[in-house]
Amino acid sequence: MKDKFITLGIETSCDETSVSVVENGRKILSNAIFSQIKWHEKYGGVVPEIASRQHLEAISHVTQKSLEDAEIDFDSIDLVAVTHGPGLVGALLVGVSYAKGLAYALKKPLIGVNHIEGHIFANFLENDFAPPFLSLVVSGGHTHLIYVKDYGDYELMGRTVDDAAGEAFDKVARALGLGYPGGPLIDQTARLGNELAISFPVAHFKDEDLSFSFSGIKSAVLNYLNHQKQKGLSIVVEDVAASFQKAVVDALVENTLKAAEIKNVKTIALAGGVAANSRLREELTSKAGTDFLVRFPPMILCTDNAAMISCAGYYRFLQGFESDMTLNAYANLNIFSNN
Repeated sequence: MKDKFITLGIETSCDETSVSVVENGRKILSNAIFSQIKWHEKYGGVVPEIASRQHLEAISHVTQKSLEDAEIDFDSIDLVAVTHGPGLVGALLVGVSYAKGLAYALKKPLIGVNHIEGHIFANFLENDFAPPFLSLVVSGGHTHLIYVKDYGDYELMGRTVDDAAGEAFDKVARALGLGYPGGPLIDQTARLGNELAISFPVAHFKDEDLSFSFSGIKSAVLNYLNHQKQKGLSIVVEDVAASFQKAVVDALVENTLKAAEIKNVKTIALAGGVAANSRLREELTSKAGTDFLVRFPPMILCTDNAAMISCAGYYRFLQGFESDMTLNAYANLNIFSNN
């Protein structure tokens, strides 16, 4: 392989159109991101049809910006990597179709990347470490505890049995009238509140079952708000946000440390949009102490971005994987297979 191997990554799994250029799998040359938040916030969440249309309109422009930022042209690209699941299938199809056309026109190899794998690999772009390690993947659609044995070799240790943590954040933020996206708004509001003001329950599982459940706490918050309103009692939004956030973070941290102990790893890596939560970062780092080294990506690499897809695609290519023109988009895609 040549000294400077260039991967162009494409990410369109939800509501961000992103194209990135990464050198040798770890050096980001560009990471252009076009956010659709202003089109979705008035609906309180992502509207799939709107997301697909915005991706269609933006992808060529975002690709050109990424190339310009990296100061390269199409001829410099050695590999095209693209998210092909899981996510909104219409949005994914925009990226997959564009990537296939680009790879075909440039006569370059194509790699389909699992979105969750991309989030895990975001850690490699700013941190110098390697497997094995434990990864907590927390986003709007996913809450997974994954033991990363090696590049591309994963073991599921725990996951949510209902709502993902990020989904719970969004729904509670909506109930509190904070807006969308909920995660950052809950985080900001909680800093002004008392996290011990209200005791919200979180489900716990027996023995070494590392499952999560966040539907119960979401319902508990809604029930609390309805009770206060019916009784004419005051609602301190900051206290509700802080107490809710504490309960979710405590559950995430508890299971993560249990999993790290079971696998006897020394490194824990956060991944996904909720990895940007300040309370989660602080609590996990504090509770890990000197027993574990906690890694997390910079804020821009926690949310959906193409740099993480470039990185994951590069390592898949090194392992001998390559996709062909039958590559398709999947709303659900298992990270624990080599598809």
